[in-house]
Amino acid sequence: MKNKFSALIALLLICSLASHAQLKRFSLGPYVEAGFPVGDLSKTHNTGYGVGLGADIKLIKGFGVTGSVGYMRFGGQKDAQNNKYPAVSAVPVRLGIKYQLVSILYVKLESGASTYTGDDSGAAFILAPGIGIRVLGLDVAAKYETWIKSGNIGFFGLKAGFNF
Repeated sequence: MKNKFSALIALLLICSLASHAQLKRFSLGPYVEAGFPVGDLSKTHNTGYGVGLGADIKLIKGFGVTGSVGYMRFGGQKDAQNNKYPAVSAVPVRLGIKYQLVSILYVKLESGASTYTGDDSGAAFILAPGIGIRVLGLDVAAKYETWIKSGNIGFFGLKAGFNF
């Protein structure tokens, strides 16, 4: 009985998302991003690269909800003694709000959690304000993102994706 109930809920959720997609109120698609470290991170790590899957849901006029899940990696640099810093790898999960300023220009504020993988462990709180342009399905955004754990990791990011 429990499996049938779970299947019914999943079917209703899929139908709901499909109906939103038909109304162009919901979009989903892949993205790539680059992160340019600032502060202490820029002294120890190189430019980071990431990939993921993002989603947008339009709400009332001009407002929407955005979310994404991905993978991001910053390679370590060598210090003066030729010791290499370990890479920082993480799986960031972000949720946020989005406001459309004009037909193609928007601002957004995302937050969430970045779960470290590899040598590091634990999770960090994410805060990421940004601005972007969306033309048809192409979405290009610039942001400043900080990961707050015991210290802060900050970077400027460029993100490009395509939403279906």
